Amino acid sequence: MYEYLLPIGSVVLLKDADRKLMIVGRLAAGSEDDTIYDYVGVLYPDGLLTSEDTYFFMHADIDRTYFVGFQDEEELAYHRDFLDELGELEVVNGEIVEKEN
Repeated sequence: MYEYLLPIGSVVLLKDADRKLMIVGRLAAGSEDDTIYDYVGVLYPDGLLTSEDTYFFMHADIDRTYFVGFQDEEELAYHRDFLDELGELEVVNGEIVEKEN
């Protein structure tokens, strides 16, 4: 279900944005609500300067991909064995879990 997710380290530009973001996390829940975002990123090339410098966004928000992050056997196995097999997710008690059918 999540086979489209870009690897950590990918650099993207969001729609209507003027600064690039580097992806530093995937399938993250924001603290404001129970939304599960595809990505969490930091400004590129600045990186993480404070805890307020993180941006949560969805894959559909990406306008352009400038760089696809590092992909080795471990990343490919993570996709094959975990991300591609995940079902629908939800936040329960602040934790991301698979929805029960």
